Amino acid sequence: MPTPASGRGFLWLGLVLRSVCVALGSETQANSTTDALNILLIIVDDLRPSLGCYGDKLVRSPNIDQLASHSLLFQNAFAQQAVCTPSHVSFLTGRRPDTTRLYDFNSYWRVHAGNFSTIPQYFKENGYVTMSVGKVFHPGITSNHTDDSPYSWSFPPYHPSSEKYENTKTCRGPDGELHANLLCPVDVVDVPEGTLPDKQSTEQAIQLLEKMKTSASPFFLAVGYHKPHIPFRYPKEFQKLYPLENITLAPDSEVPDGLPPVAYNPWMDIRQREDVQALNISVPYGPIPVDFQRKIRQSYFASVSYLDTQVGHLLSALDDLQLANSTIVAFTSDHGWALGEHGEWAKYSNFDVATHVPLMFYVPGRTASLPEAGEKLFPYLDPFDSASELMEPGRQSMDLVELVSLFPTLAGLAGLQVPPRCPVPSFHVELCREGKNLLKHFRFRDLEEDPYLPGNPRELIAYSQYPRPADFPQWNSDKPSLKDIKIMGYSIRTIDYRYTVWVGFNPDEFLANFSDIHAGELYFVDSDPLQDHNMYNDSQGGDLFQLLMP
Repeated sequence: MPTPASGRGFLWLGLVLRSVCVALGSETQANSTTDALNILLIIVDDLRPSLGCYGDKLVRSPNIDQLASHSLLFQNAFAQQAVCTPSHVSFLTGRRPDTTRLYDFNSYWRVHAGNFSTIPQYFKENGYVTMSVGKVFHPGITSNHTDDSPYSWSFPPYHPSSEKYENTKTCRGPDGELHANLLCPVDVVDVPEGTLPDKQSTEQAIQLLEKMKTSASPFFLAVGYHKPHIPFRYPKEFQKLYPLENITLAPDSEVPDGLPPVAYNPWMDIRQREDVQALNISVPYGPIPVDFQRKIRQSYFASVSYLDTQVGHLLSALDDLQLANSTIVAFTSDHGWALGEHGEWAKYSNFDVATHVPLMFYVPGRTASLPEAGEKLFPYLDPFDSASELMEPGRQSMDLVELVSLFPTLAGLAGLQVPPRCPVPSFHVELCREGKNLLKHFRFRDLEEDPYLPGNPRELIAYSQYPRPADFPQWNSDKPSLKDIKIMGYSIRTIDYRYTVWVGFNPDEFLANFSDIHAGELYFVDSDPLQDHNMYNDSQGGDLFQLLMP
C-alpha cells in the first residue's frame, strides 16, 4: 500500500532484507573539549574516488593524498542522492531527501519541508564564526537565493565573479572559434577576468584564514569547489599529465543487458554541449565514439589534478598560518560520476559509481601528531613533479558510511553536543539528524559513541535514492521536476550487495507505493563489483528473500 516517503521507504526495504538496524530515541551526547577546534570543510562537486589515496594508479592527486595520509579515510562512503542540490541539502542538514523533500532544484527546504538546522547554523549558534566560499549550498531558490543566510553564515557567502562564464562560449575549438563545449582546456590568461572560479575561491578562503588567525572565536569555513563538475574547464597544461595513449576506457562501457530502462540515465546535459552535439549520438543509449570517450576521461582526470592544486594551496596556507594544529579538516564530494561505466556519462543513478564518494577527516592530535614548531603537515606538492611518491592513507575504515553522518560527526569531533537522532517523521523537529555518529572510528575514549552504530559489518547499510519521470529514458529522466516524478528508486548498499526497487511515487503527497514495483536490481559485490549483472529477475519473491538472508 502507499507509504509516506519520509523515512519509511528505507524502513520498508530494511524489513524486507532483515538487515536494517532502526533505532529511535535519545542520543548520548559527546563531552565538550577544553579548547574549541576550528573546522575547514572542503566540498567538491562530482568527485568520484578517482584519487591516489583510493588506489587509482593513474590520477595524480598528491595534495589530497597528503591530506589522506594524516586523516581517517573512509573507503566506503555513499551519498544519498546523486545530483548536486538534493545531496548538498541532505548532508548539510543531516537528513535524507525524503525528509528535505528536495529531489530537484526548485524549492527551499525550510519552506517546503521544515525549518531544519544546518551544520554551519549549529556551529554558529555555538559560538563559531561561520563562512562560506564557493559552492557550498547550491545557489538559487534551493538556498533561498542567499546560500541560507542569515541562518547558516556569520556574513554573506562568497561566490567567484568568474563563475558566470562557466557555461558560456569560452572554449576554443579546433576551428579557432569559441564554443560552449564539454571539453574545455583553456589558457587562463585568455579567459574572462583572467582567472577561474576555483582559483578565486582558494584565494578568498586563504584571505579569510588570514583574518581568522587572530580571532578570539573559533571558525567554521566551508569551501566548495566546482571542478570536476562539467564543463571540464581547466588550465590546459593539466592535459599533459594524461596523454591520450595512457587513457583506458571504462571496463564495462556498454549498457548491461539486464539493466531496467528506468535505471538508466541518458546524460542529457552532456548531449547539450556543442562538441557532443556535433557527434550526432543516438538517444538514449549512444554510444559515444571511443576516441571521444578517451578525451572525456582525460579531461575529467585533468580537472581532478587541477582541483588538487587548489586544495594543496589552501592546506599549505593553513600550515603557514599555524592553524593546522587547531583545525579539523573534512574533505568530501556531493556524489560520484560515471565515466562510461554501464554506458553512462554523468551521475543521476543509484550505481556505486554515482553514489560512492571520498570522505576523510584530519583531526589534529588524533589522526596525526600535532606538528612541531616549524614543521609543515601540508607542504604544497606539484602534481607535475614526477619524483613525488604516492602517500599511503593514514588510518582507514572499510565500514559503509553515509554523508548524512557528516553533521553528527563534525559536531562530536569539535566537542559540541551531538544533535539527537530524528524521530519518524521529523518535519516538526528543527535540530536532529538521521545520520549515524562516526566517532567510534576515531578511537575517542573520552567521548561517548553512538549506541546505535552496529558492530557487525554486515549490519551496516548505506541508503541512496533517485527519482524518475517514466519507466523509459526521456529528456527529463536525469533531472525531473518534483511535479513530474512518477517513480522513485530506493537503493540499499551493504557489504555484500546493492539492492534497488523502483516503485510508484506520488509527488503531491510524497507517497511511495511499495506495492507498485516497476523494476528491481540486485548486484552482488564480490562476484560483480562493477554491478553489471542484475540478478533481480532470477531471484523474485521467496527466492530473493532467501538469497539475502544473512
